[in-house]
Amino acid sequence: MNLQGKCALVTGGSDGIGREIALQLQASGAQVIVTGRSQEKLRKMAGLGFATLAGDLSTAAGIDTIVDGIAGKPLALLVNNAGVSSDYDPENPETLDSATHCIRTNLDAPIALCTRLLPLLRAQPQAVIVNVTSGLAIAPRSGGSIYCATKSALRAYTQAIRHLLRDSNVRVIEALPPIVDTNMTTARQGRKMSPHDCAAEIVHGIRTGRHEINVGMVKLLQFVHSISPALARRVMIKF
Repeated sequence: MNLQGKCALVTGGSDGIGREIALQLQASGAQVIVTGRSQEKLRKMAGLGFATLAGDLSTAAGIDTIVDGIAGKPLALLVNNAGVSSDYDPENPETLDSATHCIRTNLDAPIALCTRLLPLLRAQPQAVIVNVTSGLAIAPRSGGSIYCATKSALRAYTQAIRHLLRDSNVRVIEALPPIVDTNMTTARQGRKMSPHDCAAEIVHGIRTGRHEINVGMVKLLQFVHSISPALARRVMIKF
């Protein structure tokens, strides 16, 4: 996709990977609208020339706010990037609220936005949906069961609607980042990819027409999985 002049919506675009995607889309000439929950972070993005929409995507009202805010605009690129983790523990029923919040944000919201914004995307000569999943959609880790489940489900959804929209003007992309150095991963140890480098691979994939963007070390995970799914699962479950 030629990004010059394109109207793009990036959810979770005021922080982390989403912020870097928004900045790089803007640098490529796109007119970018970002969503987020933090008014302070959105004000900073507005100061950088972005249009902003505040809304909590775990709620129906938040999704309505985003859909209403984008109505009538020539939307050509939807990046479903917003995501949260969960502290769900199967031995603690009190963590079910955390699980529900994660499912609503990571899975229900992208499905709702794809569905409700598709008429705007179909109205353009060329349009793209990018659903940001995770390497953990390929093989899960035990410490993030709900997060992994949402990303795996979003991966399946993305593959299915790509087929359903195959003869339309809307291309559907899945981006699968590795562990990235963001607020969500502050407590995680080990090697982390920078948000800038992760976003650069995603934006490059949008430009070049990729259907699946395996980012950083996910390329290796995907290779291992192609040879032995069982080996990939054994490696990742303790990651």
